Amino acid sequence: MATPQESQKIRERTFRVDDNAKAVQLFGHGDRNLDFLEEHFPIRLVSRGNELTIVGPSDAVEQVHRLLQRLLGVLQSGNEINDQSILYAIGLAKQGDEEPLDDIYEDTVVVTSRGKKIKPKTKGQKLYLSMMKKNPIVFSIGPAGTGKTYLAMAQASAALRDGHVSRIVLTRPAVEAGEQLGFLPGDLQEKVDPYLRPLYDALYDIIGPNRFEKEMERGVIEVAPLAYMRGRTLDNSFIILDEAQNTTPEQMKMFLTRQGFDSRAVITGDITQIDLKSGDSGLVVVQRILKGIDGIEFVYLSEKDVVRHPLVTKIIKAYEKFEDEE
Repeated sequence: MATPQESQKIRERTFRVDDNAKAVQLFGHGDRNLDFLEEHFPIRLVSRGNELTIVGPSDAVEQVHRLLQRLLGVLQSGNEINDQSILYAIGLAKQGDEEPLDDIYEDTVVVTSRGKKIKPKTKGQKLYLSMMKKNPIVFSIGPAGTGKTYLAMAQASAALRDGHVSRIVLTRPAVEAGEQLGFLPGDLQEKVDPYLRPLYDALYDIIGPNRFEKEMERGVIEVAPLAYMRGRTLDNSFIILDEAQNTTPEQMKMFLTRQGFDSRAVITGDITQIDLKSGDSGLVVVQRILKGIDGIEFVYLSEKDVVRHPLVTKIIKAYEKFEDEE
């Protein structure tokens, strides 16, 4: 084991990429990825062609060298790296997690209408997808940007494609309207569209607007506010309840008891963004009621699983810090 003096000793180490194209991808456009590494580690990086010189304290140099090897492994397994994956890998390395990264990206859930492969991008997302495949009911709880709804949509699309279910049912509470949709102007579709638009957007991206419209007409895809779920039994369906933090305990019970034979349900929500004016959140209460029941799984995602713009992670952390100090 290196002594403290050896750990702080300045040294150089060379990292070489045999494939020139892979070197360009690894270093990033204009060495952007190297800039990220220099920002987060006390090292300096000098690139010459497909060769990289790492200069800094011995421990940091070795840590960055190992991280580069893991990132190269992602590229060699046929996957891409971007700002999000670089920053995620840096975060893992700084926590001492040095397991291979390519395992995260090995499974493709679906391919979108535009040819984009939907894959997990973090360990939390990989666990979430695994739990959706194994369990009839999965709760996904975490902040914005962690892929809770989008991955549930992707899994539902895959289940429909593979014949595991015959329809997809998407729902969310319209808490902003106090669930009093009957008093809003327009027909049913016009009433619910503003509240269900995020669900439309995700499916548009995954299966394309043309197929979405056709499947809606055929009843293969149904999108409705939670208030319209009462009294139904949904067999052979993949059911997604989005924004579940805005359900009451009674609404959550009502939703969970809609599930019929050969159906799967995914419930997503962020318990830090509850909009209910009074009373408990059904998503908060259900954790105490159903935890430990076989076939029901709770998956907790965190800011480490955020896959939006890097600033989203910083915003989440800043709000958490502010709320902790209140």
